[in-house]
Amino acid sequence: MRVADLPLAPEYVDHFEQEGIEELYPPQTAAVDAGVCDGGNVVAAIPTASGKTFVAELALLTADGPGLYVCPLRALAREKFEEFDRLPGVDAGISTGDYDSAASDLAGKDVVVATSEKVDSAIRNGADWVGDLACVVVDEVHLLGAEGRGPTLEVTLATLRREAPAVQIVALSATVDNPEDIADWLDAELVESTWRPVDLRIGVHADDTVRFDDDTEASVPVDTADPATNADTEVTAELVRGAVADGGQALAFVNSRREAEALADRLADERLTAVADAAAADTAAGDDVGERSDDTAADDTDATADAATVAEELREAGGTETGERLAESAARGVAFHHAGLSSDHRALVERAFRERRLAVICATPTLAAGVNVPARRVVVRDQQRYAGSGYEWLPVLEVHQMCGRAGRPHLDPYGEAVLVAAGEGERTELWDRYVTADAEAVESKLRDPAALRTHTLALVATGFAGSQAEVLDAFAGTFYASRTPNPDLGGDVGDAIASLVDDGLLAPAADDDAGIEATPLGEQVSRQYVTPDTGVRIVASLRTVEAMPPEKVTELTAFEVICDTPDMVDTYLGNAERAEIYQFARRRSAELTTDMTHADDFEGWLESVKTARILAEWVDGASVDELVETYRIGPGDLESRIERAEWLLGAADALADVVGVSFPALSSARSKL
Repeated sequence: MRVADLPLAPEYVDHFEQEGIEELYPPQTAAVDAGVCDGGNVVAAIPTASGKTFVAELALLTADGPGLYVCPLRALAREKFEEFDRLPGVDAGISTGDYDSAASDLAGKDVVVATSEKVDSAIRNGADWVGDLACVVVDEVHLLGAEGRGPTLEVTLATLRREAPAVQIVALSATVDNPEDIADWLDAELVESTWRPVDLRIGVHADDTVRFDDDTEASVPVDTADPATNADTEVTAELVRGAVADGGQALAFVNSRREAEALADRLADERLTAVADAAAADTAAGDDVGERSDDTAADDTDATADAATVAEELREAGGTETGERLAESAARGVAFHHAGLSSDHRALVERAFRERRLAVICATPTLAAGVNVPARRVVVRDQQRYAGSGYEWLPVLEVHQMCGRAGRPHLDPYGEAVLVAAGEGERTELWDRYVTADAEAVESKLRDPAALRTHTLALVATGFAGSQAEVLDAFAGTFYASRTPNPDLGGDVGDAIASLVDDGLLAPAADDDAGIEATPLGEQVSRQYVTPDTGVRIVASLRTVEAMPPEKVTELTAFEVICDTPDMVDTYLGNAERAEIYQFARRRSAELTTDMTHADDFEGWLESVKTARILAEWVDGASVDELVETYRIGPGDLESRIERAEWLLGAADALADVVGVSFPALSSARSKL
């Protein structure tokens, strides 16, 4: 099927053809046959790089009205917004923050890109534009099974379908075990395919050999006799070097930030820019290195200069110690990528890799579920990660997403993903666990008590439900209900309502014995998009502030109030700094709302004090470098804490108005962030 044969306006056909899209991939053709251009609901469960974005564009461009594209990550939202905004005549909008607004400025946009949390908050705040939607595209819909985020996506989709029954739903997913269940829930046609535009083979390395799932083998001998070296790291280095020497790029996945940076340091010793220069020069001269099928290699013979340019761009984006280490690594063709980097640095690394100005990214698994960064070879060095009390295996879906990054259409003749094993015994275990295994089934997490409290309050506060029966009726449209033969949520919802009443967020309706309504406090908690637990915690702290001497109520007090809540991200507290934070808390105890001798979770509270201290020093003028060095956090960690603090300070200020507590430090602290 050709793009010119689709029911698209001529300007769109011209645009796609100029982008090199003339023929549809088989999964895209299947989506058209399933009705994606005719307003039909479609679930497309297809591999990475098989054309999901084009399927989304077809739905949005042929819909009879405005469209919404829902994705899980802000970085991905920005990438998709820029892509949609390039479409001729399309007025695209993006909204990923401001949880206390209806984002009214998005009304009238042809396409809105937003996170599921933003859509949920906009609905809670009475967004009129939501009711005008003709098409909703949901990317990464398998995240229905994620803790925290999954119930929000599930309830938001159920609400959209209830409020606009005619809206078209197009859900895009990685390959999972039960896409038919998602399709059944959405009354959608299922398009399921394993087709990829670039062949992918997956293998496991052990004892100097990679065995692939296409029954081939490759010899990759590695000298690991030196006990001072890490055998898995040396194997990874050799696999990466081989990919670059073959004219490709590589992604290497490890289990922590520290390991990502350490691996990048190790790979920098390989002088990969020189290797890339040699590979590109050989290809330009007519060598058959890698049997590359594209004609771009002749223009890519100066990897060293490209890497130097990337390093300079990284330095210009921020002069922190972490940024300098990243720049030094990038100058040798290698970058590391993790949540501790600033958003600017992450975006620069991603773009430079897509532009082939970097040879390698060493990353934590979060990159696999994020933006578009395909490579010739993916190496999964670590298949376990630390989970609080010990190491646990990564989910199959997560590993499959990493592997799916291998193979870049029109640039790579093939894609390879290699898992690194310690020996033959582990090779067999990894083979059975990941190579031949199906990804996990998507299962709803809505029954989690915290999720039920949050979404029950939202349904009542927004007027979608005024009784337990109506709450249950609203939940009847969820993925959970569709997957449960007899979804008896009555007892769980009853418990959630009772606890919300006890917390003063809901109350019996004055004119209806069976009815419930949100209290002014409950309405504000929902509108500010904080969880009920956070709202209750903030109000308790506000009552303490009310009894404190005014001169002791400082900006540190304001930060402690919001940091000691479930909605603030924890900041790691190392053993070496624990005593210092403890002494700080003792010195400043008169400014804190929690008596350290009565803290329910003392270690957790100390972490919140550390975060509050960091924020207080930030507004007092401390630099990013100073805070990063002193508190062992990354620039990205500071960035995320500041962003959350701004949101939570605004929420606390709004709640203070409701309960009648004067707390000027909330607004003054927020204004300085």
